[in-house]
Amino acid sequence: MHSSVQTRPAPLWHHPRLHTLWPQLLGALAVLVFSLTIPMTRLAGGTVTEPALSPWFVAMGRSVLAGLLAAVYLTAVRAPRPTLHQWRALLGLALGGVFTFTLCMGWAVRHVPAAHAAVVTGVLPLTTAALAAWWMGRRPGLRFWLGGALGCALVLSYAWWKGYSVGAGGWVAADGWLVLAMFGASSSYVLGAQLSQQLAPAHVISWVMVGVLPVTVPAALWCWPDVGVPVASWCAFGYLGVFSSWLGFFAWYAALARDPMRVSQIQLMQPFLAMTLAVPLLGEPLEGGTVLVALSVLAVVVITQRKR
Repeated sequence: MHSSVQTRPAPLWHHPRLHTLWPQLLGALAVLVFSLTIPMTRLAGGTVTEPALSPWFVAMGRSVLAGLLAAVYLTAVRAPRPTLHQWRALLGLALGGVFTFTLCMGWAVRHVPAAHAAVVTGVLPLTTAALAAWWMGRRPGLRFWLGGALGCALVLSYAWWKGYSVGAGGWVAADGWLVLAMFGASSSYVLGAQLSQQLAPAHVISWVMVGVLPVTVPAALWCWPDVGVPVASWCAFGYLGVFSSWLGFFAWYAALARDPMRVSQIQLMQPFLAMTLAVPLLGEPLEGGTVLVALSVLAVVVITQRKR
C-alpha cells in the first residue's frame, strides 16, 4: 500500500512568470521613486528669483544624509568591505552619480521648470542602454534599438516643442547642465549594475555614499545655508537624501544587474511621471500634449519590453 504524498503549490513569488518580470517590477518601483527627484530638487533649491537651498548644499547635503544612513545600515548587516578593484569602480560611480548628476541637475532646475528638465533628460534610457551594451558586452536586437530610438525621438521632439511654446527659443543654456547630468547618471547606472553582480545592490550604493563622506561632509558644512529656508524645501531635501540618493538604488541596481537593456527602457516613462508629479508639488501646468506624448512613449516601452 503506497502512501500518497501531497505537494503544496509553489508560493506566488516563485511563479515563473513573476520571476521573469521581477527585474521590470523592481525597475518600475525605482523609476517611480526617481520621478520625484527633479521636482524635489527644484523645490529644495528654489529658483533664481526665489532661492532656497543652494545647489551646492543640496548636492553635498543629500549625499551626507544618505551616507550617514548607509553607515548605520552597513554596520547593522556586517557588510563585507569592497576590494581595491571594487573601490575604484565605486569611485567612478560616485563621480558620475553623486557629484556630476546632483550638481548639474541642481544648477539646471534653478533656471528651467521641472517639466523642461524632465523631458530633456528623457534620453537617459538610451544612453544607459548604449553604455551597458559597450561595457557589459550585451547585444540587444534591432527591435530594441529601434524602439529606444523612437522613444527618445518622441521625448526630444516634445522638449523642443515645449521650449518654443513657452517662448524659451528651443534649447536654453541650462540644457548643457542637463546633458552633463544625464551622462553622469548613465555612467553611474552601468557601473552600479556591474558592481551589483559582485556585491549586494544595497551594499553598492551604501558603500558609495559612505566612501564620499570625507568630501561631502566638509563641503556641506562649508555651504550650510545662513538664511531662513522654507519647511517645504527641507522636506524635499530629506526626500532627496533618503530616497533619491539611497533607497531607490536598492531596487534600481538589483533590476539593472538582472536585465540592464530592457530595464533601462522603463525609465522612458520617468520624464512624464516627473511632469505629472510636478503639478501638485510645484504648481506647473500639465497640458494635453504631454498626455499624448506620454501615451506614445508608453506604447514604445511596452513594445521594447516584449521578448521574442
